[in-house]
Order: sequence, then structure tokens, then C-alpha cells
Amino acid sequence: MRIGNPLPVGLRRKPSVRMWIWLTVALVAVAGGLRYVDSHRVSAAPHADHAKCDEVVSRLPDDIPGASRDWTLGEGVAAWGGRSAVFRCGAEELPPNINLCVTVDGVDWVLDEERLQRDGVSVLRTYGRSPAVEFTYSGPREEVGGILTALDPAVKWLPQQRKCVGLQDAEIIQ
Repeated sequence: MRIGNPLPVGLRRKPSVRMWIWLTVALVAVAGGLRYVDSHRVSAAPHADHAKCDEVVSRLPDDIPGASRDWTLGEGVAAWGGRSAVFRCGAEELPPNINLCVTVDGVDWVLDEERLQRDGVSVLRTYGRSPAVEFTYSGPREEVGGILTALDPAVKWLPQQRKCVGLQDAEIIQ
């Protein structure tokens, strides 16, 4: 017993050059689309699934000084200026440390001085707020203060549990 070709007669012919061209165009378009989507992916912080992160990200501005907000994929993230500025909610909370802490409009930010020295990138993390927020900026350091001020309304929404202290705040024991 011989089994015949189950395809209708019109579909039994060999693929034409035109069909191969259209198939190639379709594959290139899909690959390009996937690459485009992947270029907008920002890695999430370890605790980006924290309930407050969605609210914090929704409060972020569309523009920061010198840059517009990018379209991004990733939980608890935002970016501006072609990802020269990246905001990640749900970062690891910092323990007390001796790194430089700056207070901008009531929000304490700790600078990762080692990363600044090594890569020239400003990486700041909130101190005393949960969930913690990490902000990475690869532009001129002089612009960081203005950008942190623009991010303030979103970050201030997170309750502050601890504050940075300086030498002037420490008790002198004699």
C-alpha cells in the first residue's frame, strides 16, 4: 500500500525564489524587532518586585535636566538620554558605611566612590529608605545634583527610616 502526498496539489510545488526572498525578509524583520526590544531592556534590581517600586517608577518625571525619558523594559526601572541615566528601584539597602553621603532635598544618597574612580560613572543609592533606589549616571558629574532634584518627588514618597550622619553629628567621647 502506497501513501500519497497529503498536501493539496497547489502546495506540492517547490518553493520559488520569491518565496525565499519573502521568508528572508520576514526573518530579518523579526530578528531586527527582537534586537530593538532587547536594546531597551534594563536589568532590574534584586528587589524590583517590591510593592512600592511600581508607584515610585510611575512618579518619575518624563524629563530630567538635559534628557528625555527612554522607553524601557524591566521591572522597577527607568532611563533617560539613551540610558546615560538609569533608575532602578529595589536595590539592596546599604548598611552604615563611610562613603560620601549627599542630601538632596531631604533624600540621602550614598556615592559609590570606588565605581566613580574605576569607571568614571556616578552610582548613587538611597540611604535609609525601603525599598532602596539606585541611580547610575554616565554624564558629567556637575549635572548629578540637578538630576537628583528632578527625581526627588518620586523617591521622597518612600518613607525614610534612617539618615546619614557626618562627623559633626557624632558624639565625641573623651
